[in-house]
Amino acid sequence: MDFVERAEQIILRKQRDKGEVNRNLASLMTKIATSEKIFLEPHNAAENAEAMPQDDHRMQTDQHEAMARTLEATGRYRVVRRLTQRSAVEPEDDCETRLGLFVDTETTGLDADRDEVIELAMIRFIYGIDGRVFRIGETFEKLRQPSRTIPAVVTALTGIDDAAVAGKVIDPAEVEAFAATADLVVAHNASFDRRFLERFCGVFARKPWACSMSQVDWASEGFEGTKLAYLAAGAGFFYDRHRAANDCGAAIELLASTLPRSGRTGLSHLLQAARRATWRIWAEDAPFAVKDRLRQRGYRWNGGGGASPRAWYVDVDEDAREREVAYLREEIYRREVEPPMRPLTAYDRFSDRV
Repeated sequence: MDFVERAEQIILRKQRDKGEVNRNLASLMTKIATSEKIFLEPHNAAENAEAMPQDDHRMQTDQHEAMARTLEATGRYRVVRRLTQRSAVEPEDDCETRLGLFVDTETTGLDADRDEVIELAMIRFIYGIDGRVFRIGETFEKLRQPSRTIPAVVTALTGIDDAAVAGKVIDPAEVEAFAATADLVVAHNASFDRRFLERFCGVFARKPWACSMSQVDWASEGFEGTKLAYLAAGAGFFYDRHRAANDCGAAIELLASTLPRSGRTGLSHLLQAARRATWRIWAEDAPFAVKDRLRQRGYRWNGGGGASPRAWYVDVDEDAREREVAYLREEIYRREVEPPMRPLTAYDRFSDRV
């Protein structure tokens, strides 16, 4: 057999394989259509759920999952599944567990001194000190009427308008009681939520905090961006976004999942970072001309004053502290200085009391 004949046979075989894939997909689409016709005839999803026997519902779920796996096996599709609450797992007898509290707020704006909380959600979860999530617990979810009209941009983002919150209140005492037993408070962007919640209820100023957005190195695990929706899509699920309780549930699922490159849970990474002491260093009285260099190095501007210097600052690990001070002396001030600094722990990190 010469080269041309062998090439022709390879082409024909590939065409047959492609035809087989297409026939399988066509069969799959027929099954999906049939499944939808059988199970979705009632007028709405609620009626359908009530009308469908439990065994039929389980069979439908199994069929849909098999269809999803068939699509994924072709290598041409990626199926993103709706988030469902994971099943509880009993910890081993010798496993130390803690009570976590995931929190999320919706607010009228970004300024914690002027804007107000309009929705607060908190979800309890039991976790091991090794970073495993064992059980999702009770949910607290309430709306609150602010003292002024909710901006249109906030309504567009969250779906919460003035009518939705009319007459609604969130009792700080009730919040205190729900959060009092938590060993750790977690938020996705803790530097935002902690500022609002410390002003709303004193219990949050006494708790250690962690941040699922900044204290997990999502990029090193292959994720693009740190927004919750991006991370969820990367992990293979979707959910109804920008409502506080839904955001909490999605973030807990991400932390409970085993990450693709490290083989560790997101929570184990977060706990490791939260337990580590860091240092906040201020570049007080730094020349105005170097502000862009400081920003590029990761410094942020503290314009609020208060107990902290009105200056650029950066948070670094203990082993990077002397290196950062040397950078300021050699590259920013060009002289010997002792920049203001202080240690941070989970009890004050992300708070604007620092």
